[in-house]
Amino acid sequence: MTSYSCCLILLLFTWSTVAYGPNQRAQKKGDIILGGLFPIHFGVAAKDQDLKSRPESVECIRYNFRGFRWLQAMIFAIEEINSSPTLLPNMTLGYRIFDTCNTVSKALEATLSFVAQNKIDSLNLDEFCNCSEHIPSTIAVVGATGSGISTAVANLLGLFYIPQVSYASSSRLLSNKNQFKSFLRTIPNDEHQATAMADIIEYFRWNWVGTIAADDDYGRPGIEKFREEAEERDICIDFSELISQYSDEEEIQQVVEVIQNSTARVIVVFSSGPDLEPLIKEIVRRNITGKIWLASEAWASSSLIAMPEFFRVIGSTIGFALKAGQIPGFREFLQKVHPKKSTNNGFAKEFWEETFNCYLPDGSKSSPASNSFHKGHEEGLGAGNGTSAFRPPCTGDENITSVETPYMDYTHLRISYNVYLAVYSIAHALQDIYTCTPGKGLFTNGSCADIKKVEAWQVLKHLRHLNFTNNMGEQVDFDEFGDLVGNYSIINWHLSPEDGSVVFEEVGHYNVYAKKGERLFINENKILWGGFSKEVPFSNCSRDCLPGTRKGIIEGEPTCCFECVDCPDGEYSDETDASACDKCPEDYWSNENHTSCIPKQIEFLAWTEPFGIALTLFAVLGIFLTSFVLGVFTKFRNTPIVKATNRELSYLLLFSLLCCFSSSLFFIGEPQNWTCRLRQPAFGISFVLCISCILVKTNRVLLVFEAKIPTSLHRKWWGLNLQFLLVFLCTFVQIVICVIWLYTAPPSSYRNHELEDEIIFITCHEGSLMALGFLIGYTCLLAAICFFFAFKSRKLPENFNEAKFITFSMLIFFIVWISFIPAYASTYGKFVSAVEVIAILAASFGLLACIFFNKVYIILFKPSRNTIEEVRCSTAAHAFKVAARATLRRSNVSRKRSNSLGGSTGSTPSSSISSKSNHEDPFPLPACAERQRQQQRGCKQKVSFGSGTVTLSLSFEEPQKNAMASRNAKRRNSLEAQNSDDSLMRHRALLPLQINEPLGAEPGFQAASSPETSSQESVAGDNKEEGPNPEAEPSLPSVNSRNFIGAGGGSVTENTVHS
Repeated sequence: MTSYSCCLILLLFTWSTVAYGPNQRAQKKGDIILGGLFPIHFGVAAKDQDLKSRPESVECIRYNFRGFRWLQAMIFAIEEINSSPTLLPNMTLGYRIFDTCNTVSKALEATLSFVAQNKIDSLNLDEFCNCSEHIPSTIAVVGATGSGISTAVANLLGLFYIPQVSYASSSRLLSNKNQFKSFLRTIPNDEHQATAMADIIEYFRWNWVGTIAADDDYGRPGIEKFREEAEERDICIDFSELISQYSDEEEIQQVVEVIQNSTARVIVVFSSGPDLEPLIKEIVRRNITGKIWLASEAWASSSLIAMPEFFRVIGSTIGFALKAGQIPGFREFLQKVHPKKSTNNGFAKEFWEETFNCYLPDGSKSSPASNSFHKGHEEGLGAGNGTSAFRPPCTGDENITSVETPYMDYTHLRISYNVYLAVYSIAHALQDIYTCTPGKGLFTNGSCADIKKVEAWQVLKHLRHLNFTNNMGEQVDFDEFGDLVGNYSIINWHLSPEDGSVVFEEVGHYNVYAKKGERLFINENKILWGGFSKEVPFSNCSRDCLPGTRKGIIEGEPTCCFECVDCPDGEYSDETDASACDKCPEDYWSNENHTSCIPKQIEFLAWTEPFGIALTLFAVLGIFLTSFVLGVFTKFRNTPIVKATNRELSYLLLFSLLCCFSSSLFFIGEPQNWTCRLRQPAFGISFVLCISCILVKTNRVLLVFEAKIPTSLHRKWWGLNLQFLLVFLCTFVQIVICVIWLYTAPPSSYRNHELEDEIIFITCHEGSLMALGFLIGYTCLLAAICFFFAFKSRKLPENFNEAKFITFSMLIFFIVWISFIPAYASTYGKFVSAVEVIAILAASFGLLACIFFNKVYIILFKPSRNTIEEVRCSTAAHAFKVAARATLRRSNVSRKRSNSLGGSTGSTPSSSISSKSNHEDPFPLPACAERQRQQQRGCKQKVSFGSGTVTLSLSFEEPQKNAMASRNAKRRNSLEAQNSDDSLMRHRALLPLQINEPLGAEPGFQAASSPETSSQESVAGDNKEEGPNPEAEPSLPSVNSRNFIGAGGGSVTENTVHS
C-alpha cells in the first residue's frame, strides 16, 4: 500500500513537472521553499478537446508584462531576505513560481505540484522511493492574482493547511475562515472598495448608474456589495450585466446593446482587465462615447484597457488603485533581467522575446512560447507586439530601457509592493519561529517549532499572529479574517501630451480608517472628464429638483426616476433633490418659493392700521359728543327741558354712554389676557346700565300718567332713591353674570394658527360662548322691555318722555345686535373684534342721538321752547286732547240716540259745550279783553285726534292772581264730573302737575273730584305737599279759553278754568 501511494504521488509530481517545463517556471533551491502563482499570460488558447487522442495541456497566450514584473518582485524580495544579516540568518529561501495563465485550471496544476511535494515529505517515503534529488516542501504560497483563481487554490491548499498569501485577490468571500482556513492577503477587502465606489457616486450627486461585473468570485460579490451600498444612498441601477473573457460574441453584443440604449452615463465595473477587454473592444468599434467608467482596482490600471486607441471611449475613467509602496533597488533589479543571466527564471526567455519582438534560438526548434505566439498571431488573437508573422532572432544585446512596456512602469508600485510585502510577511513568520523561546511559543505548552523541520501549518499559525513594521514604517498585522486594512488611491485617466500614452493621475484618496463621511477626498480640479472637460457629467434618471420642491415617485419607475413636486404651503426644502419637504415651525410659514420659512404675519385689530384708526376716531368722537351733551346738561341743569328729563337719571345715562364708547377701545390693539377679560364685561355692564336708566325713566312716567289718583304710595315708589335702586338691581344681574363667567371660564389671549395658513390671528378666546350669549341676551331682554314701555307711552307729553325717540333708539339697538349675531358668527380674526366695536359704536350713537340730540338742539338753538310756559302748554294740550276725545265720543253717542228717538240735534243736557258754525268766532271778546289777553303770556296748540283738530289757546297770569282765578274757576265751571269717564278724570288730575319740578322729585298732585261724590270739583292744585323747594314754580296756569274744532264742522267752546 505504501509503495502504491509512493508511486501515485510520484506520478502526480512527474505529471506536474512535465506540464510546467523548465521554461514555464522559475525555481531556486533553498532551505525553505516558497511557492508563487503569477499570471504571466492573460489566458489560454481555445482548443476543442474531441478526446480522439490523449489530451494535452492547453497553451498560454498573450503575454502579461505586469505579471512578470510581479514575479520579479517576489524574486527580488527573496534575494533581499537571503542577503539580510538580521532576517533569517544562516537560512536560505528558495522558490518555485508557476504561471497561472489567469485561469483556474493552470493555477490548480501548479498547486498540485506544491501539494504533491508536501505529501511526499509528510509520508517520509525516502526509504521506499529512490528519489535522486530531494526537493523541500513548499511551506507557503504567494498568490494568486484573481479572486476566482485564489478561491480554487485556497480550497486545495486549505486541505493541507498550507498558508496562501495573496497580493491581488480582494473578493470578500475569501474572508470566510470556515471555508478558506489558510488564506491571507496583503490587499484590502473589496467590501471597502465597493463602499468607496458608492461614496464617489454620492459625492458627484449621481443616482442613475449601470453595473458590469466579471462572472467569477471577484465580480459577483463585489457588485453585490456595491448594490447594497447604493441602495442605502438611494442610487438606482439601470442595468446589471455579467461578462467574461470567454463570453461568445453574441453575449458581448447583447451587453453592448444594453449599454448603448441606457440613459445611465456612469457604469460601475467590477472586473479584471482580461475579462473586460472583449467588451471594451466592441464598444470602441461602435464608438459609444460619453460614458463615465468607475473602475475597480483590478482593471483601473490594466495595460489591456488603458490603451491610447481606447481613450476616446473610456477616457472618463475614475478608478481605484492600491496605495503605492516603495521598494528600494527594485528598478535596477528590473533592468538586470536577461535570459542568459536569469538562469533560475524560466520566464525570462519569453519575456525577452515579447519585449523586443524577436526570438531566441533554442537548437533547431523554436520555443513553445514562440510557437504559441505564431499560432496566436495567425489566429488573430493579437498576442505579442509583433507586426509581422515571423520574428527576427534576438541578438542578446538589446537594451531593456529602450522599450516602453508595462514591465518598466515602476512609478506606482502597487501590486508589486503587495507581492514584496507578502514575501516579507512569510519571512517574518519564519523569523518568529527562528527566534522562538521555548515556553513562550504559540504551540502546546508554549513549545516552539523547529525552523529546520518547520511545517506549513506551523507557519500558518505564526502568520495569524504576525506583527511587524515594513520598510515604509507601517505596522503590518492580519486581522481575524486574514486581511490587511489599507487605503485606496483614486486615479483619473489622462492622455499624456508627450507621447500620447495613458497616464494615471492621482486625484484623491479613500481612508478606510477615518470616520464615516470623512473617508473620501477628491480634488476636482485635477479631474478631466473625457480627457479635456472640467464639467461634471450628469448621470441622473431625472433632473435635479431645485430647492422648494421635492422628489415625487413615478409609479412603475425606480425611486431615482421621479418628478419634481412643489412643496405644499407651510413646508419647505432648502436643498437640491430633497426627498421630502420639511414642515415649518408653528409660528413660521414657507416663503413664496418654499425654500425657507419666514415668520407668519401677526394680525389683530391694531391701533395703527386704517380700520383701527377709523374705529378709534369714532369712539373718541362718541366720547367727545357724550361729554359735550353732559356739559350742556350740567350748564343748563335748571332749565325746564333738563328738569323734565329726570336730571339725575340723565346724568347716569350719559355716564353709561361714556362707558359704552370707552369699552369699545378695549377691542382695539393686541389682545392681552387682561384686556380679553375686561372688554366683554365692560361692554355688557355699560350697556345694561344705560338701558336700565332708560327703562326706569320710561316706566316711571308711564306709571304716573296711567295712575287715576296719585297717592302717597305712588310718591314712595316713584322716588329718586328707588329709581337708582332699580337701576342698580338691573345692573347687578349683569355683574353677577360677568363674575361667574370670569371665574368659571375666563377669556384669554389666543394665537389662532388655523384660520389662515400664513397669518397668526391674535384674538380673544371667550372661554364660554354661552356666557357671552347670556351677557348679550340679558342686555337685549332689558332693551325689549324698554322698547315695550316706550311704545306704550308714545302718546304721552313729549316733555315727560321722548317716547318716539326712545322707540327709535331701541329699534336701532335691536337692528344692530340682531345683525351682530350672524356677522359675529361669519367673521374671523381681527374682524370679529371690529364687528363688535362697530355694533357697540352704532348702538351707542343711536342711543345718544335719539335721546339727547333733540334736547341739546332745543337748549342751544331754540331757547324759546325751553320755557315753563312751553312745558305747561304741552302738558295742558295733552290733557285737553284726552278730554276732547272723551267729550266728542260722548256727544256722538248722544246724537245717535237722539236721531234714533227723533229728537233735536242740540247739545246734550249733561254738557255745557255748545256747537256753532265753523265760520263764526266762538268767543268774541271786547277790545279791552283782547288787549288784556295780549298782555298775558300765552300760547296756542293744535291737537289732532280722530278726524278732527283742536286749537287750544292758553294764557298764564302772575302767581299772585292764582287765588282769585281759582275762585272764579269754581263758579264758571259748568262741566259735570259724572259725565267724565275714567280716562278724562285721570288726565284732569294730572293737569296741575308741577312741570317745573324734575321727575325725580316728589311732585304735588291735584285731586280730581270723584263722580260719585260731586258733579263739580275744583281742579286747582294743592302745593302744600311739595315741601320747600327753591326751584319750585307757582301752580298751574289759568286757562282763559279753549276752542275745540270738531270733526262735524262746528265749534265747541268750553269755559275757562282758573287755578
